[in-house]
Amino acid sequence: MRLRNLDLNLLLVFDAVLRERSVVRAADSLAISQPAVSHALNRLRHALKDQLFVRTPAGMSPTPRAEQLALPVRKALNELQLAVEGDTFDPSTADRRFTIAVNNYAAVVAVGPILAAVRARAPTVRLSLVPSGTLNLTDRLDRGELDLALSGRAIEGERFASQQLIEDRFVAVLRSGHPALRKRKRLTAASFAELRHLGISSSGENLEFVDAFLKARKSARFVASDVPYLSAGAVLVQSNLVAILGRKLAMEFRRAYPIEIRELPFEAPVLHSVMSWHRRFDDVPAHRWLRGIIVGTATTL
Repeated sequence: MRLRNLDLNLLLVFDAVLRERSVVRAADSLAISQPAVSHALNRLRHALKDQLFVRTPAGMSPTPRAEQLALPVRKALNELQLAVEGDTFDPSTADRRFTIAVNNYAAVVAVGPILAAVRARAPTVRLSLVPSGTLNLTDRLDRGELDLALSGRAIEGERFASQQLIEDRFVAVLRSGHPALRKRKRLTAASFAELRHLGISSSGENLEFVDAFLKARKSARFVASDVPYLSAGAVLVQSNLVAILGRKLAMEFRRAYPIEIRELPFEAPVLHSVMSWHRRFDDVPAHRWLRGIIVGTATTL
């Protein structure tokens, strides 16, 4: 079909359904009604002579034709967005959506303050936060599906830029009344070597330094259980396990659970939280504004 016969607003709906895998969530993200999304999707199906999406228990699954269209449509919409924004960006009136991948550490430590800072300055700007654990961040940034990524290390490649947000240190986290703390307030090397560990699935944190310490003492880290980040506090208070976490994250957990935070009895590397983005957005006013908000917020954490 000819492009001049296609309503370009239909591509916005296509992109939203592809991203959200849900007509309801796509409608919310576009601030239009669910029937309007369904109507637009039906028009696009008719125009392209393809079903585009099929309902499944996991959501709206794209057809091969939709997957073929996904990348060029996303790139075209990104370019149009940048062209329309021009050289100015007024956060107080901007109707803009940013998609940010966040690791578990950033999700707990930084996301709340960042959302509050954005909401105070830009009431109609929307942030969509997605877990980074299973994502290929390089591909998502390349395709324009992500505006930013908050992770434990910079995304490699000359086409990406990054900025340090937070430096933290690793600590040991145990339940209040843990047997290892009854005789001493601090953990010794000997008492730490005897502990069983709680693993955090998809944390993205490299704990090889713990393994190296234990290996030097002719011991090994025994991970009794692996749990999602948000379950860690609840599991710790019902067990004698220890978790190795960033101190700022541990402090957040301590607000909700009766846990103790102790310094590690050995040298540990610095834990970093880094913001990365594609250089195509270096000088885009909206992106510069958001990056500034995030950096400014991080200095207060």
